[in-house]
Amino acid sequence: MEFVIFLDKIELEIIRIIEQAEYSIEENTHLCLLGKKFKGFLEKRKKTVVICTQNAKIKENYHSLRVRNNDSFERTSRHIKKAIRHEAVHVAQECNNGKLLNGKEFLKMNPSKLKALKGSIKISGEEDKEKEAYILEDRPKLIKKELIKYCL
Repeated sequence: MEFVIFLDKIELEIIRIIEQAEYSIEENTHLCLLGKKFKGFLEKRKKTVVICTQNAKIKENYHSLRVRNNDSFERTSRHIKKAIRHEAVHVAQECNNGKLLNGKEFLKMNPSKLKALKGSIKISGEEDKEKEAYILEDRPKLIKKELIKYCL
């Protein structure tokens, strides 16, 4: 899986927990063809997280796997890490019997994410779950804690 080169230790730990919860992770599946703006999906029925590495690379004009210390790599990495974390929130929600994670209503969503939120709601139809995932995607340690709490 190519996306692994873009991750930090915390995202690798999150992936390990997702796999322990008996979810699989796939890369660049047919879902990624829904639009270049999409970086990840959760296929609930298949218990599969999909990461759209190619879409992230195209968006940031990243071409060379050998060049890891440039702006294009860093921006691509940021997209992929957020996608992993965002979908991990959805996994935790599913482990919580499809419910929102408790006690997160005090967190505010960055207004810059509103456009992405609207696109996600169109696909999932679940506004509250998407909003929670966008709020938490910038808090990887909390995501890891929630995954452990609800999935293991």
